[in-house]
Amino acid sequence: MTDMLVKLYALAVDWPAVMAHQQQGIHYRQPLGSEVDWIIQWVGDRFSAGWRSEVAIALSQRPPRGLIAVQEGELLGFACYDAAALGLFGPMAVAEPYRGRGIGRLLLQLTLDQMRTAGYAYAVIGWVSSEAFYAKNVGAIPIPNSRPGLWQTALKISPSSS
Repeated sequence: MTDMLVKLYALAVDWPAVMAHQQQGIHYRQPLGSEVDWIIQWVGDRFSAGWRSEVAIALSQRPPRGLIAVQEGELLGFACYDAAALGLFGPMAVAEPYRGRGIGRLLLQLTLDQMRTAGYAYAVIGWVSSEAFYAKNVGAIPIPNSRPGLWQTALKISPSSS
């Protein structure tokens, strides 16, 4: 998997889609401090221990480095930045039942906009699984020779390693 680069100064957020989601009761916001442990557990239960750790780092910052999508008190998805490294977007995911509704696209755009507002000119999206998604939705371009990237020296931890 490769890394991709986004020009945050050229980022366009689909505000009409954000408004349409709000009318459907889907809200994008920073998590409350009292929600952080629960969100970390939710991520760990559905995705990976690595993502759980990265979300914990991003959401422990003040203000939190990321957003959540919520509808009627239910967590639909999340997106983070500055977790594995400064200026790095991710992880991001949407719960399976809610995929295909544009939630991931808006979490991506709004979280990158949060990075832009924080003063970043560019963002790196690390270890991309779908280059087409990021290119289409935020104009991301592949970074040449970025494999295996930041995670090349990561610990190889298995569930039985303790």
